[in-house]
Amino acid sequence: MKVDVLLGLQWGDEGKGKVVDVLTPHYDIITRFQGGPNAGHTLEFNNVKHVLRSIPSGIFHEDKINVIGNGVVLDPITFKEEIDALQNKGYDLRQRLLISKKAHLILPTHRILDAASEAAKGATKIGSTLKGIGPTYMDKTGRNGVRVGDILHNFDEKYKALKEKHLKMLSMYNFEFNIEEFEKGFMEGIETIRSFQLIDSENKLNNLRKTGKKILAEGAQGTLLDIDFGSYPFVTSSNTVCAGACIGMGIAPTNIGEVFGIFKAYCTRVGSGPFPTELDNEVGEAIRTVGHEFGAVTGRTRRCGWLDLVALKYAVTINGVTQLIMTKADVLSQFENIKICTAYKINGEITNEFPYELPENLEPVYMDLPGWHCDLTGLKSEDEFPEELNNYIDFLEEQLEVPITIVSVGPDRDQTIVRELLN
Repeated sequence: MKVDVLLGLQWGDEGKGKVVDVLTPHYDIITRFQGGPNAGHTLEFNNVKHVLRSIPSGIFHEDKINVIGNGVVLDPITFKEEIDALQNKGYDLRQRLLISKKAHLILPTHRILDAASEAAKGATKIGSTLKGIGPTYMDKTGRNGVRVGDILHNFDEKYKALKEKHLKMLSMYNFEFNIEEFEKGFMEGIETIRSFQLIDSENKLNNLRKTGKKILAEGAQGTLLDIDFGSYPFVTSSNTVCAGACIGMGIAPTNIGEVFGIFKAYCTRVGSGPFPTELDNEVGEAIRTVGHEFGAVTGRTRRCGWLDLVALKYAVTINGVTQLIMTKADVLSQFENIKICTAYKINGEITNEFPYELPENLEPVYMDLPGWHCDLTGLKSEDEFPEELNNYIDFLEEQLEVPITIVSVGPDRDQTIVRELLN
C-alpha cells in the first residue's frame, strides 16, 4: 500500500489541518513528518475551533492511529498543553497517538537560544516564531540532540550535558533569561510524553503499510519555507517538501502514492522575507480582514497578496503534486476582478521560473479574471459554483497541469467541496 502525502504549496497557513481532518475517514493512520510547534493547524467543526501544533490533525477521529514521526521536533511544554486542552474537551488520546523515539526534543535552552539569536540579528532577523525550532534542528544535524527515546535511557545526564553547552553559548549574547521559568513545565511535559506509547516509527509505519493500512502523511509549514527550496534564508529549518516525508517517516520514495498540494486562492506570508505579490494597501487589508489572516500560533498579522502562479508551479514541480486543493475561495468573493501573477519581470527580463533569489526590483506580471462576487460559504456541491469560479479553477488547472479535486468555501469541516478524488 502506498503512502499519500499532504503538504502546503505556499508560505504555510494554507489550511492543511482542516483538509487532513476531512480526508482522515479515507485513511487508517495519520502521521506528522516534520516541523515543530511553530505549526498551527486549525480545525473547526460543531462550532468549535481547535489549533494543533504537534499532534496530527486526524486526532479527532476515534478509530484512527496518529503518529508523531521522527522528523518532528517536539516541545514537551507545548505538547503537554495540547494534551491537557484536548483532555479537558473529552478527548483521551493515549490509545490513538504514538510518538517516534527518534523525534528530537526542544529543550528550554533551545527556546532561549532562538530568542537570543533573533534579537542579535536586529533589522536582519528572519521572523522566527521563537519556539526553539532552529536551534533544535541545529543540534540534530550537529549530532548533539536529545531524542524522545532518550527519556528511557540516562535522560538526566544527556539533558544536563546539552543544557550546559547551551548556557556557554548564551554567555556570548547580551541577553537576559530565566531558565527556571521553563524547566518545571519542561519536566512535567517529559512525564506526559512518558505516558504515551513510544515507538520505532519507521518499523511500525512500514509494517502497517505492508498489511494494507492506508497512511496519510501531514506536512507542516509550506514549500516556499523549505530549508533547501524556499526563499532562503527566510525559511524554516526542515524539509517541508514531499521528499521530507520519506526522511521524516522512514518511507521509501517508491512507496509514495498521491501527493495532495494545498494552496490558498491568494497568497499570505507571516514574518520577514520576500513576497512578490504582496498588497500593502486596502486590497491586502480587505483580504486579511475577511480571511481572518492572523497566525494560529503567534497571532501575528499575515501579509496578503494575489495568487502567484510562478511560485505555485515551482511548488507543484518540486513536490510532484498529483492533486490540488484550493482553500479560501470564499475570501475572494468580495472582488469584482481578481489578479493572478503569471510571470516575473526582473531587470527588464520576463521569466516564468522561480529564481535563485527574489530581488527587491522584481515586478509581478498580472492578468485579470472576473470575480464571482457572491457568497460561497453556503454551497454544498460543485454544481452550485458560479461560472466565474469555474473559470478560475479551469484556468489554474490548465496552467498547473494538475486537477483541483477539493475546493474549500469556509472554515468549517462541512464547508469543503470534494469535486473528485483520484485515489
